[in-house]
Amino acid sequence: MPGPDNGGMKWRWLSTAAGLAIVLAACSPALEWREFTPEGSGVVASFPCRPDRHARAVVVGRARARMEMWVCAAGGSTFALSFVEVADPAQVATTLSELRAVMLSNIHGMSPRFAPLQVTGMTPNPQATRVACAGHLPDGTPVQANAAFFAKGLRAYQATTMGARPELTAIETFFGGLKFSP
Repeated sequence: MPGPDNGGMKWRWLSTAAGLAIVLAACSPALEWREFTPEGSGVVASFPCRPDRHARAVVVGRARARMEMWVCAAGGSTFALSFVEVADPAQVATTLSELRAVMLSNIHGMSPRFAPLQVTGMTPNPQATRVACAGHLPDGTPVQANAAFFAKGLRAYQATTMGARPELTAIETFFGGLKFSP
């Protein structure tokens, strides 16, 4: 009568341990959230990675303006926060609307879903909104985009997450972390 199969038992134990390690690695957070106040922005945001600063000239409401952006990529998604100064207070709502239209156009956004938006400390504005839609990048890569458009005084802000399959918890953490300090 053969004795116990210690080799088979050891293999099952190693297999179980390896499987458990894979499950635990899959459950560990890939995103390292940190509160960040972009220089000169006036807004506090939670980013899952260290954002890089970029700036570019844009045309908003027939006027040239400088858009400041902070962008990082983590967990298969891109997270961005940008703002532009508006010269005329009467143009803030129009600027928010234009930023939203440009974002949807850039990704060929299909069937956008809109929701009201409230960011702690923002200036109330009827154009403050969240948008979610599917689209694709210029190279044809499909993306899921989520964006928030809001204002504080003469600044119009856009916060965006974009990725092939963004995690709902990451999206909600990013948008839920937006606020203005008193």
